[in-house]
Amino acid sequence: MVSDSEKPVVLITGCSEGGIGHALAGAFAAADCLVVATVRSRKSVGTLEGDPRVFVQELDVSSDESVRSALSNVIHRFGRVDVVVNNAGIHCVGPLAEIPLSAVERVFDTNVYGPMRLIQAVVPHMASRKKGKIVNVGSIAALAPGPWAGAYTASKAALHALTDSLRLELRPFGIDVINLVPGAIKSNLGATSAANYTRMPEWKLYKPFADAIRARTDYSQGLRSTPSEDFAAKTVAVVLREKPPAWFTYGHLSTVLGILYHLPSSVKDFIYRKALKC
Repeated sequence: MVSDSEKPVVLITGCSEGGIGHALAGAFAAADCLVVATVRSRKSVGTLEGDPRVFVQELDVSSDESVRSALSNVIHRFGRVDVVVNNAGIHCVGPLAEIPLSAVERVFDTNVYGPMRLIQAVVPHMASRKKGKIVNVGSIAALAPGPWAGAYTASKAALHALTDSLRLELRPFGIDVINLVPGAIKSNLGATSAANYTRMPEWKLYKPFADAIRARTDYSQGLRSTPSEDFAAKTVAVVLREKPPAWFTYGHLSTVLGILYHLPSSVKDFIYRKALKC
């Protein structure tokens, strides 16, 4: 039996029940890791609460103080952090010409600056041990951005770019950086996106497109979406390799959007105009 001192300590952000982070926490625990599942509010962690394999910690990625405090608590409890999974993120739907800039700023604060806060906090610790893995959860949608979710796909594209730079910059310190790129994964993303959408203003120029825009909130949650448990199991197996890949993508539509990335813009535009009614 592997002792706790030899088990990887994995810190995951955004572990609310029903999401990818929640599934990842369960999968890492099943792989005999010591899991730190973090959420903004403890009441949202659901079935992970009380799981003896999981330590629940409140962490708000939009707060420097919260990030520093949570990381300090984890290192004090376990003595180390071996793997960080930057999963916390929010979706945002609306036409870029009318969406409130405050909504765009909130998306970037969570999806881009949130991971950077945790990375900057944990890297000195990992560098001192010459060991660690940082996993940033992007999105396959960032490869071929379409209409109505430009703020979200831009934030994920930014995270992809930061991840590529970090992989090179942190290599001298023994830290692996992995770009995790989900396809359409069954999760609570559609429900939270729809809830966020209710706070958007009534569109003016885009009022005739209102139904199509609203439908974009749960576009990734169709019948063929990949179960989050399947995605999590595949991801954990890859991340725990001695030499993990720089890029890992899995899930429904990941191949399709990967192909779209390489197509001429005129072809991509035609496909999106038909599919997303713009």
